[in-house]
Amino acid sequence: MSLHLIYLVFCRIAGWLSLLARTTAAKDLEILVLRHENAVLRRQNPNPRPDWADRAALAALIRLLPRTLKAHRLVTPATVLRWHRRLVARHWTYPHRLGRPPIDPALAALVEQMARDNPGWGYQRIQGELLGLGHRIGASTIRRILKRLGIPPAPVRRDHTTWRRFLRTQASTMFACDFFHVDCALTLQRLYVFFMIEIGSRYVHVLGVTTNPDGPWTVQQARNLLMDLGERVDQFRFLIRDRAGQFTDTFDTVLTDAGVTVCKIPPRSPRANAFAERFVLTARSGVTDRMLILGQGHLRRTLDGYARHYNGRRPHRALQLQSSRSDRPVVDLTHERIKRRPVLGGLITEYERAA
Repeated sequence: MSLHLIYLVFCRIAGWLSLLARTTAAKDLEILVLRHENAVLRRQNPNPRPDWADRAALAALIRLLPRTLKAHRLVTPATVLRWHRRLVARHWTYPHRLGRPPIDPALAALVEQMARDNPGWGYQRIQGELLGLGHRIGASTIRRILKRLGIPPAPVRRDHTTWRRFLRTQASTMFACDFFHVDCALTLQRLYVFFMIEIGSRYVHVLGVTTNPDGPWTVQQARNLLMDLGERVDQFRFLIRDRAGQFTDTFDTVLTDAGVTVCKIPPRSPRANAFAERFVLTARSGVTDRMLILGQGHLRRTLDGYARHYNGRRPHRALQLQSSRSDRPVVDLTHERIKRRPVLGGLITEYERAA
């Protein structure tokens, strides 16, 4: 232990004696380098990142240091050479280099839309459609765009049809039915409303209002609906209903004879009949919860007026804010006056341009 201490003292004294042999300029130069290194370390501790001014100062000062002191600096000679190579590379970088032009984001979005809307379209099929729209793009470019977006090739996309896409495709051939009740204001009599909604167009049929929705009454309303639809009944293939007792076997038979398959939702699963349940919420919040119903005739007239508004004027988000079967007059922008028309005694307001 004592020998090690004596050795360290001797090395320290030898280092001090070596300073006597150095010139004042060399000592001052080393002090400048050390000060600059300390300034960089204090400013960006623990990971010092010298800027271009620090690099220039260190490269100029370290060059004048003795060979033995160059190896113990904040930066090594290899680091200085790397700075030099980086500076040369930036100086000789041409701003206008030839090569593949970047893909227009709008064109990439169009490629994505075509691939998602058409699961069976391959790269060349999409290329042909884009060529018909005036866009010249290679099939390999389309493949790179879809690969970057995580969209698989056409065979895989065709085999993995989502439930959302399947239901959207079948929506035009489906309609749903359900009941909801309204309590009268004075007599507290409970009235039941039976309706059907065309899922594709969101068109609502208010079939009837009764105090006793038994099986025969429900069957008769189904027959009335088929008569009202006429030849349009061939457009529909499926009816979604719940498992209420009003829907008897005769009800299903009437629809089956017309070519409509009745689909019963699982027990206690109202979300499986989501389109009908959503209309119930809309009708309650828009009409029946905001006014007093006096009787069966009053409720029927109210729902008929609301159905005309719902089908002809009310915008639907699922239809891109369009109505089911719009009965609005043709918009004439020369008519600047906006006409306000109250519906259901002012409970709902409709607007249109008027001369």
